Amino acid sequence: VGSEMCIRDRHWIGKSTGGEIEFKVKDKDVSFRVFTTRADTIFGITYVVLAPESPLVDKVVTKENKQIVEDYKLQCSKINEIERLSSSREKTGVFTGSYAINPINGREVPILVADYVLASYGTGAVMGVAAHDDRDYVFAKKHGLPIERVIRSKDGSPDDLPYTDYGIMCNSGEFDGMTTEEGRVAVIRKLEKEGKGELKTNYRLRDWLISRQRYWGAPIPVIHCPHCGAVPVPEKDLPVELPYNVNFTPDGESPLKKCDEFMNVKCPVCGADAKRDPDTLDTFVCSSWYYLRYVDPKNDKEAFSREKVDKMLPVDKYIGGAEHACMHLLYARFFTKALRDMGYLDFDEPFKSLVHQGTILGPDGQKMSKSRGNVISPDTLIAKYGSDAFRLYLMFGFSYVEGGPWNDKGLESIQRFMDRVERLVCHSRTFSYNNNPLTAAEKNIEYVRNNTIKCVTADTENFAFNTAIARIMEFTNALTDYENKVSDKNAVFKECVEDLVKVLAPFAPHFTEELWEILGNKTTIFNTEFPKVNEKALIKDELELAVQINSRVKAKIVVPSGADKDEIQKIAMDSDEVKALLDGATVKKVIVIPHRLINFVI
Repeated sequence: VGSEMCIRDRHWIGKSTGGEIEFKVKDKDVSFRVFTTRADTIFGITYVVLAPESPLVDKVVTKENKQIVEDYKLQCSKINEIERLSSSREKTGVFTGSYAINPINGREVPILVADYVLASYGTGAVMGVAAHDDRDYVFAKKHGLPIERVIRSKDGSPDDLPYTDYGIMCNSGEFDGMTTEEGRVAVIRKLEKEGKGELKTNYRLRDWLISRQRYWGAPIPVIHCPHCGAVPVPEKDLPVELPYNVNFTPDGESPLKKCDEFMNVKCPVCGADAKRDPDTLDTFVCSSWYYLRYVDPKNDKEAFSREKVDKMLPVDKYIGGAEHACMHLLYARFFTKALRDMGYLDFDEPFKSLVHQGTILGPDGQKMSKSRGNVISPDTLIAKYGSDAFRLYLMFGFSYVEGGPWNDKGLESIQRFMDRVERLVCHSRTFSYNNNPLTAAEKNIEYVRNNTIKCVTADTENFAFNTAIARIMEFTNALTDYENKVSDKNAVFKECVEDLVKVLAPFAPHFTEELWEILGNKTTIFNTEFPKVNEKALIKDELELAVQINSRVKAKIVVPSGADKDEIQKIAMDSDEVKALLDGATVKKVIVIPHRLINFVI
């Protein structure tokens, strides 16, 4: 599997090795712990932060600050975790009125509540070291909190604040001079002896809530018996199918719960009256292994045939949004590895490689949404320009993995390009062709043809559709130039036009199917073979070199592709144009760069 998948999954699972440090609250019989991977920065703590939903908040808030904190907690409850953790979002927070005591030096620091701290990760409390954490630095600047250096660079290199790299401890009492690596362990060890801390490992990964209170989904195959508890549905009774007689009145509960014929069953263990589980499985449970079912979708005996799956999988290319890497991809990898361990698969990664597609933004550069009024309707544009023009613009106008803002003028340019291709095809049917030896003009279009085939093949495999289409446009320009300049056309021009249509076919299938018919073909273009590159045609007999005088381009010369420096210099010196440019001047030096240029210094 691609390394990016592993990196993203590791980030989502979020293993952090560090320690927990205990803080006491001043004038209150309350203490709390903070998890940190950088105990070496403990002398730089200038504040601590609690998550708004942490039960500690109610214990430490003072009467004078209670209403402000309550209002802030309500405000935070309306924001989801992803938004709260966003690096681009402004960091907000309020003071509880209480102070915590730093266990390493007894210093009193204010306790704040801030939405960038989550109760579900670590202890729900964070120590604020503004000098050595980007987020803390921004927060301290905004709220006027102290910023105090306790780490400096190891080699004395510039280390403006916030300095977040590993370094040497300073302003840290007995730990001064220790490296970050040494200090973060030594500090915890000291606190451990005093009963104020311990080494610990934390994970961001939490339990996966797989039940949903909705109809659409796989019913949870569990029966709840008052005597036997939760009992699995016997394998002979699987799958549990959804009933059709369901009331969908929205009341916050699962629609299945109101369907008596579905809910009421006998316990498969003791035979007593029992109830089915009214919830359905999260759709991610099913989509986490759908790639296995796709291989064998009509199998009514088992989930999938191991023989077929081992033959066709793993999937060569996974294409999806970046957000899938932390959700669907993580689940799919978990299912695959579990099935591997259980002996159902012979491979341990579901996908060989990963590609994220970019997002097409509105003309204003913002994500499309009805509220912004920047949504582009494909139907209107397809009706005006056609689906192939629309498809070509999507591929040419944007990097596949980056996306970008929409621009209607790009569609107009694509339409003009398609018109030029159509004219080339139609005109090619009206010419008479010779089979004479190739001239320089024909060798040039042969070169462009094979270079186009080579580049389009490689770019398409790499999802670089924009550059692939750019090569096709260059091919079109070369053929148009040949058509306009050469009256007695060689049959190679006809071949090139046919290959132009073929290389364009995957990007504009309907348009090229019609062009293929115009060229006199009776069968579909998609039954033909995609053109193959002729590497010999990419070796030019002659090359065009720039002629510079005192490093400024003044002319061009044509030389044999294998010419050495002396031959290139002689051809240039014999050129009437170059002679006129030198005008008898004394040449002090001649610089020849084969395949590129010759420069006369006078």
